[in-house]
Amino acid sequence: MRARTVLPAVLAAALLALTGCGSESGSSDEAAGTSPSNPSSPAPAPASSDGGESGAAGAQVPEALRFTATTVDGKPFDAKTLAGKPTVLWFWAPWCPKCKAQASETAKVAADYAGKANVIGVAGLDKNSAMKDFVADTGASGFPHLSDEKGEVWKRFKVTEQSRYVILDKDGKTVYEGVLPAGKGLAEKVAGITG
Repeated sequence: MRARTVLPAVLAAALLALTGCGSESGSSDEAAGTSPSNPSSPAPAPASSDGGESGAAGAQVPEALRFTATTVDGKPFDAKTLAGKPTVLWFWAPWCPKCKAQASETAKVAADYAGKANVIGVAGLDKNSAMKDFVADTGASGFPHLSDEKGEVWKRFKVTEQSRYVILDKDGKTVYEGVLPAGKGLAEKVAGITG
């Protein structure tokens, strides 16, 4: 029964992703953090937690970070370990040329801000073997990448196309959601929330 409800959603996301991969930059709505479906309202942000759970170093785990996944290497991943630090979620697909162009800058930001901010790749819209090849081919192995073949993390953050960044502050609130062509501007956005 679940496969019948998930499959149409995955197919719809894949179709939307195909239309998003060819453009070079996000819309002004995306850059401003507004929702394309309702330009006057802010893009949806996951709600903050009531403080019932703690993660890394005793930090309260916001609702946005209450999920588990598996990395492309097959290791279990619990997002509560990200609590207390700003977090960059980079949603990518292995066949996307814009995503390949973002890999180098994203890896550089992950290395430059290690210990100050989390950078997590969230791969989707393909099989895990292609995801592993992408990580190896682009030199982006210096930070974790989740294998989100079913699109569960993508749905959680309402991401409908690859090559998008969702940046959360240390409290788990979305401070940016959109496209950064070739990753340009990512370092400045991370510097602004770690500073």
